[in-house]
Amino acid sequence: MRILIDADGCPVVDIVVQMAKKHDIECIILCDTSHVFQKDGAKTLTFSKGADSVDFALVNLANVDDIVITQDYGLAAMCLSKSVVVLNQNGIEYTSNNIDALLLARHTAKKIRSSGGRLKGPSKRKKEQDAAFKSKLLQLLMRHSS
Repeated sequence: MRILIDADGCPVVDIVVQMAKKHDIECIILCDTSHVFQKDGAKTLTFSKGADSVDFALVNLANVDDIVITQDYGLAAMCLSKSVVVLNQNGIEYTSNNIDALLLARHTAKKIRSSGGRLKGPSKRKKEQDAAFKSKLLQLLMRHSS
């Protein structure tokens, strides 16, 4: 088992690296050239700034026993098609039961923005979100290690 992090814009990189190190699990950070990540206890793979280059690299690397951390619904859907466990930065596990609704919401939001509409952005990250993420990641690590 490994943990793969879609690190571009990911607020929980440090938490993931720390937990992976504590549980002696390989951790791989994937990012594009506009981000720089060097974390003790993790391997960093950097890709060109092409459209979805990091996403496609991550999908190609992911295996059934891996855990992927991403906030990208499209990437999550591709990973789910490979039976990979996928978790977002708030501790929500993407599954075949929720991914279609999330993709539809993303599509609807894109249509609103492209027609000139405005949507409220995400609120400031809270400590409770970090705690929920840690709890869920720990649960997944325990489930995978047994």
